[in-house]
Amino acid sequence: MLTTRETPPKPPEYGNGSRVFKPRFVPGTTKVSAVLITCNESRNIRRTLSKLYWCDEIIVVDSYSTDDTVAICEEFGCRVFLKTFEGYGAQKRYAVLKANNDWVLCIDADEVLSDALIVEIRAELDSNPPRKAYQLPMNLVFLDKEFRYGKESMRYFLRLFNRQAGNFNEGLVHEKIEVKGEVGRLKNKILHYSYDDIHHWHEKCGGYTTLGAKGAVREGRTRSVLSVVLALPFYFIRYYFFNLNFLNGLQGFYWSAFSAYAHFMKYVKIRELYAGRS
Repeated sequence: MLTTRETPPKPPEYGNGSRVFKPRFVPGTTKVSAVLITCNESRNIRRTLSKLYWCDEIIVVDSYSTDDTVAICEEFGCRVFLKTFEGYGAQKRYAVLKANNDWVLCIDADEVLSDALIVEIRAELDSNPPRKAYQLPMNLVFLDKEFRYGKESMRYFLRLFNRQAGNFNEGLVHEKIEVKGEVGRLKNKILHYSYDDIHHWHEKCGGYTTLGAKGAVREGRTRSVLSVVLALPFYFIRYYFFNLNFLNGLQGFYWSAFSAYAHFMKYVKIRELYAGRS
C-alpha cells in the first residue's frame, strides 16, 4: 500500500516540538534512495528522518504500526508501503525493490547520520568512479551515553550500496547486504540510539532472541546444556573486559550484563524449539 503523499522536490522544515530543523542543501549529482523498515518507531523516527533531507527519496516499509509512525513519515514526505513482517532480510529486500534509484542507503529507524557523514557520502558518490558499496562506522548510544570504547564503538556496517551489485539476504535477524565488487569505508559516523530505556531493551531482546533461535534451528545449529550454563559468565566477561566496556562507565557494565543475558535467552529458546519437535 502506497500513501498518496510522495517525497517533495525540496526538503521542508521539519518541526519537532519547539525545535525546527532547517536542512542545509548538500549538492550532488548521484541520486540516492534512503530505505527504512519500521514498526511503532514514533519515538525515534523523527530524529532519523531529519538527517535524510539530502536523499532524493525516502522509502519506508511499515509493519502495520499502531502508533504515529506512518503519520510522521508522511509528514516528512516519505513513500510508505505497508507489509506484514516476514523477517528483517525479506522486509529490507522489499524496501530496496521499491526504490527508484540504484544507490541505496539502508538505515534503521534508530540510527542518525552525522552532518559530516552526509557531506562525505555526497563527495564520495560523486567521485569517478565510486565503489559498489560502503561500510559506515557506528557508535552505540545506550542510556544517553555514546560508547567510545569497545566493540560498540566505530563498528563498521555496510549501509550504502549500489543495488545493481547486490542486495540483502533472507536472514530472519542479523541480515546482511551481499555485494559483488569493491567495498569502501567512510570515516564519519552514525549514532545508534538503539534503546530508550531498560524496558525498551527487554522488549527488543525478546523479539531478537526469538528470531535468532528460529534462524539457528532452521540452520540445524543446537546448544548443549553446558553452553546454556556457561553463557552468562562467559559472555559477561567477554563483553565487559575483553571488549573494553568497563571503559564506558556504568552503562558499559549494564550493556555487558544485558548482552550476556541475551545470549543465554537465545540458547534457552533454541533448546525449547528442539524440545517442541520431539
